[in-house]
Amino acid sequence: MPPAFHKLWLFLGAIAGLGAVALSAWAAHGAPGRLDAHALAVLDNGITMQGWHALALVGAALWAERRGGWLANLAGAGFAAGLLLFCTGVYASAIGGVSLGPVAPAGGTLLMAGWALLAASALRR
Repeated sequence: MPPAFHKLWLFLGAIAGLGAVALSAWAAHGAPGRLDAHALAVLDNGITMQGWHALALVGAALWAERRGGWLANLAGAGFAAGLLLFCTGVYASAIGGVSLGPVAPAGGTLLMAGWALLAASALRR
């Protein structure tokens, strides 16, 4: 029996969703007194991407469980790694004023790859 990666994607999606809600609350109530308008906009973008891709991870988990296959699981891996890299880069910039170089763009590329892999898995028999 193949490993149950779908459980990992579901777990990571749930944790990412929890984190997006918590960060959203902080962005609304704690961050405005600490961050300037530009940093708040960058933070909001990171939270939005985290929330949407938390749902993408949950969707990939459900699809991988139902359909199986390496493409669905690679989509989950792309979403998980992309979320980690993209959000780390964005949050480091917004909250810490630190540039991590190509970390956020690499994460964004992995998020796009996750969507492409999910689409490909839908077309595969």
